[in-house]
Amino acid sequence: MARKGRASTGSARTVLLLSAVLSSLPAAAQTTAVQGDDVVVTANRTERAVDQVGQSVTVITSEEIAARQTQAVVDLLRTVPGVSFTRAGGIGTVASVNIRGADPQQTLLLVDGVKLDDPASPGGGYDFGNLLVGNIDRIEVVRGAQSVIWGSRAIGGVVNVITRAPSDDSEVTAKGEYGWRDTVNTTANASGKLGPVSASLGGQYFRTDGFSAFNEARGGRERDGYRQYGANAKLAADLTDAFSLEARGRYSDAKIDLDGFPAPAFALADTADYSTNTELSGYAGARLALFDGAFRNRLGVAYSRIDRANFGATGPATFDSRGLNRRFEYQGVAQTGIAQATIGAESERSRFDTVSFGTAARARALINSVYGELTLTPVTGVALTGGVRHDDHSRFGGETTAAGNVALSPNGGRTVVRASYGEGFGAPSLYQLFGDYGNQRLVPERANSWDAGVTQKLLGEAVQVQATWFHRDTRNQIDFVSCFGVTSGICVNRPFGTYDNIRRTRAQGVEATLVLQPVEPLRVAFAYTYLDATNRDTGRELARRPRESVNMVADYRWDFGLSAGATITHVGDSFENASNTRRLDGYVLVDLRASLPVGDRFEVFGRVENLFDEAYETVYLYGTPRRAAYGGVRLKL
Repeated sequence: MARKGRASTGSARTVLLLSAVLSSLPAAAQTTAVQGDDVVVTANRTERAVDQVGQSVTVITSEEIAARQTQAVVDLLRTVPGVSFTRAGGIGTVASVNIRGADPQQTLLLVDGVKLDDPASPGGGYDFGNLLVGNIDRIEVVRGAQSVIWGSRAIGGVVNVITRAPSDDSEVTAKGEYGWRDTVNTTANASGKLGPVSASLGGQYFRTDGFSAFNEARGGRERDGYRQYGANAKLAADLTDAFSLEARGRYSDAKIDLDGFPAPAFALADTADYSTNTELSGYAGARLALFDGAFRNRLGVAYSRIDRANFGATGPATFDSRGLNRRFEYQGVAQTGIAQATIGAESERSRFDTVSFGTAARARALINSVYGELTLTPVTGVALTGGVRHDDHSRFGGETTAAGNVALSPNGGRTVVRASYGEGFGAPSLYQLFGDYGNQRLVPERANSWDAGVTQKLLGEAVQVQATWFHRDTRNQIDFVSCFGVTSGICVNRPFGTYDNIRRTRAQGVEATLVLQPVEPLRVAFAYTYLDATNRDTGRELARRPRESVNMVADYRWDFGLSAGATITHVGDSFENASNTRRLDGYVLVDLRASLPVGDRFEVFGRVENLFDEAYETVYLYGTPRRAAYGGVRLKL
């Protein structure tokens, strides 16, 4: 097939030209500050000013989400420093997110504070392929090991997705778009408040004819479509100034066409296979503030369930699974002068049930956890944070992790110097312990991570520069061991393979960002990541971890309302396999977008993705979207 490897000279010139044009768009005379949120919640599990957070945090705001017009969350995350992703085909297919070179199952996903794990998946993590933007209002990404606050699997980092909160005034919003390969994407949200009760309800429907999961440039012919509908809701009742109740939930149902490995060649090819995926998650809890708000308490229960099934062209499911988590949690936050103390306790029950070609497997596990964190602000501009957590797992015993960080801001936030140390652990998934290829002798993965960086605002905050160095060592990393032709050692009575703690890995590198907002209507953001992710046992690079990536996101708004923008992404070469014998070529993607309000209630928008029709793969043999155009309308009542 004719593939584009490293960016061609023409593509590189085009990227430079677009960057120059967008950076020189007309501007008003008055300069303003770089926009950004001042408070984050994910780093410490409670609201904290950004200049008091020692970890590396990136926030994708509601304004950025709307401007980017993106369908899938992974396409928003790809512009975050230190984040890369892979996807085995089009939207809806299996997608993995790597933070600072960590394995996909070492990325913890939260949706409205609920952990979305799947104990029935091989790594126990979440498949980002089914996470669409829909009614998402904000995304926070915390990089580095975060197990003290968030527990198992938060080794690479945490992605916290926050859906739209209820509004004080009644409000209805809707969006519809149509585009390439008969794609339809609609969302709607209604929210409001009546007395002490506020509520928000949203829904989404998405469908596309798609393209062949087996790369069309390699011979794939039939289109693999995708369909998803879903809903989300939030409800809050402020019964008194000190006591409130809250509930939130999310549901999605999806069907994706797949390509498989049919006989006699057992090589990837067009097939009529398909998969279904149903997700349900929710949270209900109460908040109580004591001593005039100096001691804030939260008690709640969270639930998540993911059902997956694979089907051939005919007959019953060839694979059927259910992964379930139920967690009871308490958290208390006490504020006294220069100190803020956070304490918490959790009890999480996990269960998985699978049936594969008629063979059933099931298992359960219980994790009881306690954690504590203390933040001291002895003088203005200094924040010192330390924490410890202990998890007791019913299958392998106890694990203790610790973390600490410092944030120094000597000049009111214009300069922030950060440094952090964190420990992470990842409990083996129930599938890895008891599934078809399970190994009940597995022990948890452990990691130690460090980072240090500085953020500097210049020229009245019209320029913001940030640079961060990071390093992580992981041991006991769990991998699949193929037993083809091997009958000794761990492969005894395991002809098809098993899981084992076989790897020690190291990931280190640099993240750098530059945000320019010389005038209010123009914002240009650059992000660069250098990553050295290595298997310390073999000295080879970890698979699907590009060494370098560069992003530019630019947006401009004219006085009469027209907005235009571009996203340019360059991802460097990587290897498809652990032996480093098959290379995945780097690529450059250019997306253009525009929107225009029509009156006070309507807005029309459109975009072109992959403008130069770049051919590339993030997973060997699997296709990726080519040049595509979409258009739509937004409504606000």
